[in-house]
Amino acid sequence: MTAMPAPPPSDSPSDSLATRASTSVLALVSEPPVSTRRSVAAPRIAAEAATKAAASKAALAAGALALPPGPLGWLTIVPEMLAVWRIQAQLVADIAALHGQTAKLGPAQMLYCLFRHTAAQAVRDLAVRVGERVIVRPIATAALSQVATAVGLRLGKKIVGKSLSRWVPLIGAAGVSAYAYYDTRQVGRAALALFERDQVIDNPAEL
Repeated sequence: MTAMPAPPPSDSPSDSLATRASTSVLALVSEPPVSTRRSVAAPRIAAEAATKAAASKAALAAGALALPPGPLGWLTIVPEMLAVWRIQAQLVADIAALHGQTAKLGPAQMLYCLFRHTAAQAVRDLAVRVGERVIVRPIATAALSQVATAVGLRLGKKIVGKSLSRWVPLIGAAGVSAYAYYDTRQVGRAALALFERDQVIDNPAEL
């Protein structure tokens, strides 16, 4: 019986992944993607449809990248993460556009929507809830970098744990795909809750 190969050794894999995640997060949110969507009369329905489509796309992309086993699978972790984040970022931009709030979509909103459910502690200072309103605070460049670093540290630990799935082909890919679907649905819900109430604030001039 052939022994299963051991995961690749590393002094601190979470630190390396956290650094790459932080850099990627900062680059992703600094320039939100452009949406081709237009404001519609029933934005919630359109946003929910867009969320479902994006979740399916993210699940497919993540599952495909998680198929290679062993060391090759380890190398696909960051590309998988980036592919899913790009799909999610586009979803946030599309939901903002459907609500006629593209002009109000900035780095703070993008960070909040993308990572509120996975790195809540890191983004907790970006927004406050006043009754049913969600208000996103203005954020300076230095603070943006700090939040991105905090998000990266949080996600780095999760990614290391998720990397174990790379050593179980097919079954691991199915789990990665399912999580990407769920994760993207959460991003869509966060974006919908933020933009449908027209309570978004992100004005660098106020800093």
